[in-house]
Amino acid sequence: MDWKLFSTTFLTIFLAEMGDKTQFAALAASSRSRSTFSVWAAVVLGLALAGTIGVLGGRFLGEMVNPQALKWVSGS
Repeated sequence: MDWKLFSTTFLTIFLAEMGDKTQFAALAASSRSRSTFSVWAAVVLGLALAGTIGVLGGRFLGEMVNPQALKWVSGS
């Protein structure tokens, strides 16, 4: 496992998600329910699925498009 890549990706995603509309949606859903575990599980699975689609899409695009061009576009 590439720990540098892991930690950089984790930190970037974690900081980007703090205060994001996803977090506010989870807060709202949790405030209206007593089933904290159900809300937590739904949030974790939803983010995992969205992340999986992003990773697989990136892998596919990385094979079709120059990775440097993708890096430049995503940074913009």
